[in-house]
Amino acid sequence: MSTPAAEVGAGAGQSAAGAPRRVTSLSPNQRAWARFRRNRLGYASLLVFAAMLVLGTFAELVSNDRPLVARYDGQWYFPIVKNHPETTFGGDFLTPTEWDDPFIRGEFGKPGNFALWTFNEWGSNALDYYARAADPTPPSREHWLGTDQSGRDMTARLLYGFRVSIYFSLTLTVVATIIGILIGALQGYFAGRVDLLMQRIIEIWNAVPELYLLIILASILSPSIPLLIGVFALFGWISLSDYVRAEFLRNRNLEFVKAARAMGLSNWQIIWRHVLPNSMTPVITFLPFRMSAAILFLTSLDFLGLGVTGLPSLGDLLRQGKENLDAWWIAIPTFVVLALTLLLLTFIGDALRDAFDTRKS
Repeated sequence: MSTPAAEVGAGAGQSAAGAPRRVTSLSPNQRAWARFRRNRLGYASLLVFAAMLVLGTFAELVSNDRPLVARYDGQWYFPIVKNHPETTFGGDFLTPTEWDDPFIRGEFGKPGNFALWTFNEWGSNALDYYARAADPTPPSREHWLGTDQSGRDMTARLLYGFRVSIYFSLTLTVVATIIGILIGALQGYFAGRVDLLMQRIIEIWNAVPELYLLIILASILSPSIPLLIGVFALFGWISLSDYVRAEFLRNRNLEFVKAARAMGLSNWQIIWRHVLPNSMTPVITFLPFRMSAAILFLTSLDFLGLGVTGLPSLGDLLRQGKENLDAWWIAIPTFVVLALTLLLLTFIGDALRDAFDTRKS
């Protein structure tokens, strides 16, 4: 026979057990992120690519021919920020300090003096004036991946060249994406004559040979990063605008857009608040592939000698590898870095495509 207290306790337990649990509803972006993380290859590729991006961003702190911190005669110096003249450290000339000079190294080897170096003690443009063999030299204790045909450290050239390629591709992708979204949104939302006229203009513009235009401009103007980004951005938005246009054509007649029009919202408000957020899936999934294309563009131009001179470049290293086939340490590491970068971006793009596929749970 149960007591009233037991009955009350049992009732409370049943009430607590029978109470409906609150189910947290995930937003579409949260569900997409969860699907992306379930793709182990894509998620691991993102982590590796992020680590490489951080390493390239802070390349000066990883590979530099100047120390991070130096102490000389009781004074502290930061050569990585400002390179003092040689006379500051016991030299004879007012020229900037050559930190690989044996005399300077000897000065900092004295008691009370020291210099804190980076992980790799070579910059991207630093020349090894004291090399024991003719350039390019094979891998050694001083140069882990050897030197190129000009005597510059291959490890530093690869690190800085990777940074130039990544940030060039990021900038170009952002600029081309903005242009592509704007053009595609105008075509898809307004449709009709606006779409027809812009399609004809795009077809004519797409027929212009991009490489020939770049060669002509390079013969007139000195090649620079802004010039290359400008030329590529003039053509790189065309394929993306087609996808944005298709999404806008599909979404412009849906019920939520009609409701927004009935509420009196302007066309630009409808585009910005309602249609554009629901048309971003192809844009996001294509970003890694567009970055890959931009990296290949820059590498190809540098390989052909049409790129920016003076900057570390993967394409320039590939060209040096072709000219020095016996120096395997130039072409093979460069190819590995380039192939790994493109492979990671491909895996990330595949994972993004699956993550934004609403047919998958």
